[in-house]
Amino acid sequence: MIGHLPALRRYALGLSGERQAADDLVQDCIERALRRIDTLADEAKLAAWLRSILFNVFIDGRRTSRGRDETAEASLLDKLMDPGTPPDVRHEANEVLRVTAALAPLHGQVLFLVAVEGLSYREVADELGVPIGTVMSRLARAREQLREALAERPSGVATRSAPRRTR
Repeated sequence: MIGHLPALRRYALGLSGERQAADDLVQDCIERALRRIDTLADEAKLAAWLRSILFNVFIDGRRTSRGRDETAEASLLDKLMDPGTPPDVRHEANEVLRVTAALAPLHGQVLFLVAVEGLSYREVADELGVPIGTVMSRLARAREQLREALAERPSGVATRSAPRRTR
């Protein structure tokens, strides 16, 4: 399980938008996984199993914290980025993470599995137990929400249109 911690932390960071919340999610995920290790049917699918647990912990936490004003940290990526990264790129990355954390959980989940973890649409569909069309639809909605939110922001930083990837 230790080898999966960096990927789990990235995933948790993308879902929550906060470093401390991400660390808490990963800790809760590992605790739950250790308590339920007997339910892991196929060790080759450990990464997917852990991501599923982490997402469920995230959703459970959102249900209990509805109504709270939780936002991403302003300098969330500062410690993760190369110190030589220009300030405008740092600002833009933080803005993207903040907006992404505000996406609907199912949309954010698919976006991070594809864009950050590099899973194919088929792999995401298999992992989530949904048709590939559902993955494509959720991803399209996530990308559109992300584009709209970034276009509406008052920061004045130019938003670049990302090339579409097909799989």
